[in-house]
Amino acid sequence: MLTLPPSVKIFVAVDAVDGRKGFDGLLGLVNSVLQESPLSGHLFVFRTKRANLVRILFWDRTGFCLLSKRLERGCFRFPWKVPEGAQQLQVESSELLLMLAGIDLAGARHRPRWPTPVAMA
Repeated sequence: MLTLPPSVKIFVAVDAVDGRKGFDGLLGLVNSVLQESPLSGHLFVFRTKRANLVRILFWDRTGFCLLSKRLERGCFRFPWKVPEGAQQLQVESSELLLMLAGIDLAGARHRPRWPTPVAMA
């Protein structure tokens, strides 16, 4: 399981990218398209047009790390509804893990985790 501190955010690029992009190409996309700082320590997730390859870029205080996962059959599913004009979506680490495991989250929904506070009369 992927355990990240709450300060680390996961940003998923909405548009597909060229699967041949390496460190420098993805860094440019983080700056220009996602409008985020690549040195923030956050995770930046990119997928290819065929959605069979996902790349995750992050800074670990000594250098950039680029993780890749390619499916031999099938494709990764990005079930999130994208607001008009959005370039990125922020997801939870549990959602990313399920997606990378090949689980389709299209019908999944979040259940309330905490009871809603009752207004005091």
